[in-house]
Amino acid sequence: MGTIKTTNIEPIADNGTVTLGSSGDTITVPTGVIMSGQNYPAFKAVLTSSQAISANTETVVQINNEVFDIGGYFNTSTYRFTPPAGKYCFIGNVGNGEFENFLDISIVKNGSKVSENVIQLNSGTWAGRSPVHAVEEANGSDYFQLGARAATNMTILSNIYRTFFSAFRLGS
Repeated sequence: MGTIKTTNIEPIADNGTVTLGSSGDTITVPTGVIMSGQNYPAFKAVLTSSQAISANTETVVQINNEVFDIGGYFNTSTYRFTPPAGKYCFIGNVGNGEFENFLDISIVKNGSKVSENVIQLNSGTWAGRSPVHAVEEANGSDYFQLGARAATNMTILSNIYRTFFSAFRLGS
């Protein structure tokens, strides 16, 4: 194996492509190397209209509007984030304006909860906003969604700061 030392690699033609390795190859970047211009997958999406959920029913929150989607891995029709392999930090929030004594918000991976935040309040107390977060590994075909379940029928409120789902890649 040889070593190439240079300060700049450019394609032959303007706006061309430089390929490192081929399909199936592993390119190792040593610990401590700082790479600029990384375009790791990340997204933030919001609920655009209120969503009713039934009592004691696990429900996918219909996050249907992208604020941003680096890489195009969030699907506003299925409400799923299906990123390439790597480790990701997920953040979700559900807002409700009803008196609620039980609200369970979850990060869901391939249909199963991987993290949850259960809010239990005294009767007559406004639940407001319920955040949840998780750090999870994706294998390239895993999908993630935001879930909710309440003790009674309730309405999830739409608004960019009330009900949202987001994630960003931490690394491989």
